[in-house]
Amino acid sequence: MTNETRNEGQAAALRVLYVVSRWNTFTKIDREALAERFDVRDYYQPGTIPRLWDLIAKLRRTDVVYAWFASWHSFAAVALARLLGKPSVLVVGGFDTSNLPGYGWQRGTIRRWVSRRTMELATRLVTNSRHSLMEIETNVGLDPKRAAVIYHGLADRFADPGEQARDRLVLSVGVVRKENLWRKGHLSFVRAAAQLPDVQFVLAGRWLDDAIDVLRREAGENVDFPGYLPDDGLDHLFRRAAVYVQASRHEGFGLSLAEAMLAGCVPVVTDAGALPEVVGDVGVMIAEPTPELIADGVRRALEIGRQEGARARARVLEKFPLRPRAEGLWREVDAAGRGERSG
Repeated sequence: MTNETRNEGQAAALRVLYVVSRWNTFTKIDREALAERFDVRDYYQPGTIPRLWDLIAKLRRTDVVYAWFASWHSFAAVALARLLGKPSVLVVGGFDTSNLPGYGWQRGTIRRWVSRRTMELATRLVTNSRHSLMEIETNVGLDPKRAAVIYHGLADRFADPGEQARDRLVLSVGVVRKENLWRKGHLSFVRAAAQLPDVQFVLAGRWLDDAIDVLRREAGENVDFPGYLPDDGLDHLFRRAAVYVQASRHEGFGLSLAEAMLAGCVPVVTDAGALPEVVGDVGVMIAEPTPELIADGVRRALEIGRQEGARARARVLEKFPLRPRAEGLWREVDAAGRGERSG
C-alpha cells in the first residue's frame, strides 16, 4: 500500500486523504475504488494519539477526507479538516454505532462522545447496511437522512464453482481475541465441533491475545486454528468449505460471510445485526449462537448441499457487486467536494 498515488490523467482529480486505523479487506477495496477516480493519499493511525504535524501537512494538500469508522483516528482527522475548511466523508457501522453488553462505543464514556462528535462533524456519512442505519438513529441519535446506505461490494475472484465436490469442512473467519469469544461466537463455534466429530471445523484469523489458548483447551481433534492466512490461503479454504458459519451477536455487514457465499459456501448465521440482510433467504439462520444451535445449523446446511451454495453465490453476485459500491462512494466524495452536507 503506497502512501501517495496519482493515476495518469488525474491531474485535476480531487485529492482524497484516506484515513484508516487498520488495513483489511474492506478498507483496501474502498481505497482501490476511490483511486480509480481520485488522487488518493493515506493517513494510517493505528493508535489513539494522532501524528498532528503529519496529519495537518497532509490535510493542507487535501480536498476531501475519507475516513473509516468514528473513532480516535478519524476524530482527529475530521475535526482538523473542519477547522481547515476541508469536507469529509465518514464511513460508520460497526463498533462505533453499536450498543451491546460489553461491546460498542455507544455504551457510554468518552468513546461515546468521540464517536458521536466525529459523526456530527463529518460532512457526509456512509453506512454499509440498513441495520447500521437503524443504529445511527436509535443508538447515536442522528437523523437517518444524514447517512447513505451503500452496501459493500465484491469483485468475483472465484471461478464459478459449479458442481465441484466440497470437503466436509466448516469454516469461520475472524480475528481471535477475547472480545470475539463472545461477540463473534468463536467459543460456541469450537464447542459445536464436539457434536459433529466427522466434520472438520476451521477458525481462521490472526491471534491477538491469549484467547487462542482458551479455544485450544475446548477444541477436539476436528478443530484447526491456522491463524492469519494470506488472501490466496483464505480463498483456498473458501473453495474447499461446504459451510460457512457467522455466529456473531453483532455485524455491521459481514464481509467474510459474503466472500464465503461468493465462493459457494452454504451460510449458517445468527439472526443478528446485518447478517439477515446479507444472506436473505439463503442457507440456515439460527436464533442464538449456542453450540447446540450452531451444530444443528451445520447439519442442516450439509444436508441442503451444493444447490444452496450456488444460490448463495448468485445472491452475492446480484446484490453485492463491486461497481455499485465504487460509484456510490464516488458520488459521496464528489458531493463532499462541492461542500454539500448530507441530511
